[in-house]
Amino acid sequence: MEPIAIHHVSVNVSDSDASVPFYTDVLGGRIRSDRPDFAIGGAWIDLGGTQVHLIESAVPPNMGQHFAILVDDLDAAVEELRSKGVDVADPVVVGPDRQTFVDDPDGNAIEIHQVGTSTTQT
Repeated sequence: MEPIAIHHVSVNVSDSDASVPFYTDVLGGRIRSDRPDFAIGGAWIDLGGTQVHLIESAVPPNMGQHFAILVDDLDAAVEELRSKGVDVADPVVVGPDRQTFVDDPDGNAIEIHQVGTSTTQT
């Protein structure tokens, strides 16, 4: 796997309507319009060169606190990680992108993310 960059950092918030003004008005971020309609509240914000994903919830499964590594070939990354014995979830489509999750040895979620690839699940 060849990491390109950190794609985004996810931050759990109890009330996204209260948190968005802090990340935009106070910190200078800009709300992104490409967040899919998830069943939970939140917002995606551009903050400098990195996205911050506000997730409204305590710790929803596979969407709690995490960071995302950007790759150019998610299928190759999944294959490589699995060949090293890493338990990797099957990639899913999220909007125009694809992603999967792995856990580090302490159980911290790490997303592996490919931008703008497919409209079908693998």
